[in-house]
Amino acid sequence: MSTAASSVAAARNPYAEQAPAHPARFLHGLNPLAKLAAPLPAMILIVFTRDLATPLAFVVSTLVLLLVGARLRAPVVAVLLVGTPVAVAILGVTFGVWVDPARLDDTTAAASVVLIEVGDWRFTLAAYLVGLATALRVAAIVLLSLIAGLTTTGPELVRALVQNLRVPYRLGYTALAALRFVPRFRQELAVIRAAHRVRGIDTGRGPVAAVRRSISYAIPLLASAIRHAERVALAMEARAFGAHATRTERTVSRWRLRDTAFVALFWLATSAIVWWGLLAA
Repeated sequence: MSTAASSVAAARNPYAEQAPAHPARFLHGLNPLAKLAAPLPAMILIVFTRDLATPLAFVVSTLVLLLVGARLRAPVVAVLLVGTPVAVAILGVTFGVWVDPARLDDTTAAASVVLIEVGDWRFTLAAYLVGLATALRVAAIVLLSLIAGLTTTGPELVRALVQNLRVPYRLGYTALAALRFVPRFRQELAVIRAAHRVRGIDTGRGPVAAVRRSISYAIPLLASAIRHAERVALAMEARAFGAHATRTERTVSRWRLRDTAFVALFWLATSAIVWWGLLAA
């Protein structure tokens, strides 16, 4: 494709460059609502599970789905593969410490295995297994939410909500405009910090100096936020935002057959995993 054709395509769809480069990364091409509806029953069911097998199966299967179907950067892959088991192991200990020993079954073999003993307090394997089950549930819910979080942009989600669920565009696009303030504030804060360094403003070191620096950043950041809000309000007013009940859309968000197939297959896999967990328990 020539440079001129690429420029025209980018003008028509500014998010075209975020499309998956490989057809295997299918999650990016699905409707955002499908990626929200598919894991929702699994997230609800995980809350009520108490065994280790069910949340562990969801953790493993979701990791495989993300690695196969999403376009992830190397740091994100490292966090998923290394950070997830480390976080689960640490949370298993922290949750296990808060387990009431009176609620544990003393007749099991795990209850007799003492991992840590401090005076009269004992941290047994049974308590750790209970904490580990809780940690796995938390990890499974977080990973399931990343199916949509890592493969969907804010504009895509807003378009899907407005066009497919008939959410009022006044609400959807106003929320999107508010979310776009966050990167704007981050950029403005970086500019303010650079300006302070150029002017040689030194508040010293320590917690008191950190508070002083934060206060010195607050006023110019607030002024910049007000100016940006005024520009956004004028731009929306110039486009007659809110003047009519509906608006035309430049990019259409469609619910396709592949979205239905993804949701149906995901729900089927969820039922199979929950059934297997009940049999394993």
